[in-house]
Amino acid sequence: MGRLSEGWGRRVALHVPPALRVLVRKSEVWLTILAGCVGALGGLCVLIVTNITLLAHSVLYGLHNGGRLSGLPSLPLWRCVLALGGGGLVVGLFGLLVSRLLNRRPVDPVEANALHGGRMSVRESLLLVMQTILSNGAGASIGLEAGYTQISAALGSRIGQAFRVRREDLRMLVGAGAAGAIGAAFDAPIAGAFYAFELIIGTYSIAALCPVAVASVVGVGVIHLVHGHHATNALHENWHMGWHDCTGVAVLSISCALSAIAMMYCVTQTEAFFRRFPLPAWGRPVLGGALVALIAAPYPSVLSAGHAGMGRVLAGEVVPQVALLLFVMKALASCLSIGAGFRGGLFFASLYLGALAGEGYGALLAPYGLAPDSLAICAVLGMSAMAVAIIGGPMTIICMMLEITDNASIGGGVVLASVLSLLTVRRLFGYNFATWRFHLRGETIRSAVDVGWMRSLTVQRLMRDRVRSLPVSATVAQAQALYPLETGQRIIVMDSEGRYEGMVSIAELHLAPPSDKPIGQLAHFKDAVLLPTMSARDAVEAFADAEADVLVVVEDHQSRQVVGQLSEQYTLRRYTAELERCRRELAGEDHFSV
Repeated sequence: MGRLSEGWGRRVALHVPPALRVLVRKSEVWLTILAGCVGALGGLCVLIVTNITLLAHSVLYGLHNGGRLSGLPSLPLWRCVLALGGGGLVVGLFGLLVSRLLNRRPVDPVEANALHGGRMSVRESLLLVMQTILSNGAGASIGLEAGYTQISAALGSRIGQAFRVRREDLRMLVGAGAAGAIGAAFDAPIAGAFYAFELIIGTYSIAALCPVAVASVVGVGVIHLVHGHHATNALHENWHMGWHDCTGVAVLSISCALSAIAMMYCVTQTEAFFRRFPLPAWGRPVLGGALVALIAAPYPSVLSAGHAGMGRVLAGEVVPQVALLLFVMKALASCLSIGAGFRGGLFFASLYLGALAGEGYGALLAPYGLAPDSLAICAVLGMSAMAVAIIGGPMTIICMMLEITDNASIGGGVVLASVLSLLTVRRLFGYNFATWRFHLRGETIRSAVDVGWMRSLTVQRLMRDRVRSLPVSATVAQAQALYPLETGQRIIVMDSEGRYEGMVSIAELHLAPPSDKPIGQLAHFKDAVLLPTMSARDAVEAFADAEADVLVVVEDHQSRQVVGQLSEQYTLRRYTAELERCRRELAGEDHFSV
């Protein structure tokens, strides 16, 4: 199995001819064309993954409606247990195989752009997408959007690496792949572009606008070319938010945001429950699938992402009491699915959950004037608030609501609901679902903003390895003779085994009268040291804490072997230069030759 793992991880170098590489590096037009090709691949991936999972639904559940699970009134319990339990077994065993094949967890697009300069592995992403297809195909209560963006972004990364594009352009191509996938999945090109900017690239820039927008439009175009124009969940109510509606929208959106926080926390607790349960890792999806099956038999709308179920809610086919019940069941099923180890995301699931919560809460609050009178409007506002809370992209969701409902009159309410939901989650919880998962893994990244350069700018890269040193037993007179005033600024004092014992200023040394007193008595900063693995930011904080201009770099705290020294001035100069480079990249300055 070790050889198999090595073989799987081996990467074949692939580069396009130099003439094409030069075109893309020097011309914004050619880079935009390349991004359009990435977007087309994103749309194609959405088609392939969606059709495979719908076919799996039809076969496993005996459907004749195109594989739409969440629109069914009921399902036989035996079929649900067989599909979800058996599917859980396949997911568990496949996950065991993946853990043997891969020595690390696959890098997702957000992490790739934040830490790795946009570098992703297509092979690792394919394994992750296969897990997502198996999970959703079995009917687990999760969406396919994570799989769409994973493989599409990985293809964008691989193409960018083949063209040897700049670091910022590689990050943009990762975003272009995700934009094409999300635009195609929801038939929402504007939302797809904003998804890339807000969640995958982390910032909006003029330089990235054309490539990302074209990628999203082309991704949608691929879907239209194959299937024609998507049927939207059109909302035919003209509702304009007035001043008297603001309170109701605020109460409804904050209620949905609080529900989203509770759900994200419950996912974590469910994972902890399954880890404590006396089952091997591959057996957890079997148990989770069986539990979801018990919910799904009477309430099939909890299965999969919930596309058909959301359409029924917006069409007014679900009464408020049932909507609240389905909200609880869907949230429970999603927590069980993710906690048990099924692979997938909560993007579309958050929209369906929001529609259910919006209608249910709206019916409870409307009699008191704390929600709009229209339940359909409440459902859309709930979708906006819930999705922003879980996904974390307010402009993405605002544009998506306007695009999928084909109704601009609700814009004011959607904006207010999204903003209040975002503020509530940021103030009370501090994370969306993706960054919450990063936090639980011990990562400090809070978005896709490029911080990889900061982590790579380590003390080891910045330090000088040549130091002036003396043994701690040397006398002041000896030190003055060896190091006159003009020879430098400081001396590193070490013991007989080379361990760091402090630092002596040469100027201070020559202020002392010549004597046989050990030089160690003049040493400062004995306990203030840097480590080679520290980042530049950590080093700056260490300088401030020690109130020192220069600190010694030691191998580790135990051995205290001196390996170099670093000045605060040089660290700040390099750090500022990197910040300025990032600013110029964001502004698109000097990006292409004229």
